[in-house]
This record gives sequence, C-alpha cells and structure tokens, in this order.
Amino acid sequence: MRSYIVGVGMTRFEKPESGDRQYWDMAKEAGVAALADAGITYADVQQVPVGYCFQTSTAGQRAAYELGLTGVPVYNVNNNCATGSTALMLARQFVEGGASDCVLALGFEKMRRGALGGGADGGDFATSPVARHYGIMAARHGFEATPPTAQIFGDAAREHMERYGTTEAQLAAVGAKNHRHSVHNPYAQFQDAYTVDEVLAAKTIHRPLTRLQCSPTSDGAAAAVVVSERFVAERDLGERAVEIVAQAMTTDTRESFASGSCIDVVGQPMTREAARQVYAKAGLGIEDVDVIELHDCFSVNELLTYEALGMCEAGDSGKLVESGATTYGGRWVVNPSGGLISKGHPLGATGIAQLAELTWQLRGEAQARQVPGARIGLAHNIGLGGAAVVTLVSSGT
Repeated sequence: MRSYIVGVGMTRFEKPESGDRQYWDMAKEAGVAALADAGITYADVQQVPVGYCFQTSTAGQRAAYELGLTGVPVYNVNNNCATGSTALMLARQFVEGGASDCVLALGFEKMRRGALGGGADGGDFATSPVARHYGIMAARHGFEATPPTAQIFGDAAREHMERYGTTEAQLAAVGAKNHRHSVHNPYAQFQDAYTVDEVLAAKTIHRPLTRLQCSPTSDGAAAAVVVSERFVAERDLGERAVEIVAQAMTTDTRESFASGSCIDVVGQPMTREAARQVYAKAGLGIEDVDVIELHDCFSVNELLTYEALGMCEAGDSGKLVESGATTYGGRWVVNPSGGLISKGHPLGATGIAQLAELTWQLRGEAQARQVPGARIGLAHNIGLGGAAVVTLVSSGT
C-alpha cells in the first residue's frame, strides 16, 4: 500500500525561553495548520504518533488533546535527534500496513537555553545511553571542557581534516550556505546571512567548529498528515499529495565502533546503509534527487552526509560544498530551509519539519526559497545513540 503526505504545518522555531508559549500551544499551532493544509478535521485522524525528548511521559496526549478529544491512540516517541522522523515513520507504517487511512505525525520540543548535555545524566557518561559513543571519542581524542555534542562532532571534523585535507573554510562554507538559505524562511530561528570569513571569525565552540556552524537549541513544533492512496482518492487530494516513495531507519552496528573513529561513531555508516535501503526500494538514486533536507547539527555532519548519501566520494565533500554544487544553481539544493544550523533544532520537531519543507518544495509552494523544477526530495535525520532515518518523497500520485 502507498502512503502520502497531504498536509503539513509548523511553528516558527525560536530561541528557548524567549516567549511564554507551552509545548501544547506550539503543537496545536502546527497540528491545526497541517489539518487545514490537508482540508480535513481532527475527527478524520485515526492514530497520532507524537515525538519529543524533553517533556514528561504522556506529553503527547497533553499536546494532541488541544486538537480534539476523539479517543484515538496516541503514541509517545523518543529517539533523540531522530525523534521527529521516527514519529513520521510510524505514521507511514500504520498507513502502508493497512491499519489506518489517516494518521497525524506530530513533533515538538520546549528546550532550555545552552548547549545540549550529550545524553549524560548530571554529567555521568557512564550511565548515559551514548556512553559507548563518548568512550570511543575519549579514547582517541581525550575529553575537553567543551559541550559534549559539539566535541564529538568537532573531533569527527578534525579526523576528516587529517585524513582528507578538508579545510576549515570548507566546513565554514556549510554554515555560510545554510544561513544564507534561511534568509527567505519565515519559520527559521535565524534569518541572517554570513560570509565564510564571518563564520570562521565567530566564537569557537570546539575547534574547528565555530558558533555559526552549530545548530542551536530551539522551541518549536511540526506536524504532517499521512494518508493512504484510498484516502487521497476519496477526498480528491491528488494535487496536494506528496508520496513517501521509500523510507528506512538504521541503528548502530559494529561498524560504528570498530574503527575507533568519530566519523563512524556520529553515524556515517548508519546513514550510508539507510540510504542504500531507500535507493533499492525506490529504484532511484541520489542522481534523481533535486532537493535535500539533511541533518546538519554541525557543519561537519553535512559533509559526512554528502559522502554517505553518495553525492561524492569519501573525502570530496569539502570540495563539493565549496564548488556550489549544493546550493541554488548547483546540482542539488541542500537545506533550502536553512537546515538545523539556521532554521533551528527542536529535537522532536526537526524530522517532521524537514518533510514540511520538502512538501512545500515539491508542490512549488516554497516562495522565495523555491528550488526550480523540484520533483524528488530526500530527508535525512540522525540521532546519537543511535538512529538514522532517510526518506525519499516525490510529487504527484
């Protein structure tokens, strides 16, 4: 059975503690927008997977109840930074498995200011779900007094520079590109453009990563209505429908840890395998894709993802971004939304927000950031601990 996204909605992503909205307020805004976009009501929804990381148990119900009290099943989903795409994947599985014709995937986060703690409980990495990951990092690079997530990705950047000759300017080019893209996104937390030199001159978070190469903590929500082919036909939604052609989730394997490299620990092998599965299922390759929303939590992860998705050979990702191949006028447009670096990163909402952007792009509704002629989109969402989700979507039925 085939599945389609027929409605999407999201809030603007904002700096934490910058307003008085609660997570259920944001979830309601995103959910109402997605339902209106689909032209349906909450009474049509049969199941609701809800993604979040920092709220308490059954926060999904507290949020979904703002949309209606219809008694439908609500599932609380937590999968670190891949939480949103995990909720979306459950929605797709419910539809493609024949359990439901209409499912609402909802994701939100209300966060605290400051850097993420990296999954440690009070700083004790021995009890952390990512203890193995940080142990690999510490064994090779030691442990510095910098934010843990920036540290593990920054150490991956150091390895990439040592192994392939990648430059700090190439890493900064990712940040400059994504900040430039966000200028035209009204949902983005930041809408300021920076040059490569300005990115390099920003405060260093963990060498070689500067502040303008790191995703911020954010408050926000996103939602997507996923439906069956039968629902599309019955409601005459063909012109609004974006098909989920293929989707795959992978988790860590021995390859993630065997090399002792942070490049592997932060998820490049997971992404490579998820992409392989998606391409095989879809009968398509990266050469068929027009627009990409990928998990640029730090600039280096965008470069690692280029390689894992097959956009270039290992070690050539710095040259790829520097060449302009991943911006407007290039081979692909990557992160037209501004990505996590500039759009923001409320963990539970991020993966669904990526699909909202791709849905607008494939419908031709992205306004000033529209990718000309976009027909096929790819989303990549990853979380330490770990999970990688790759989703391929196509316009039309």
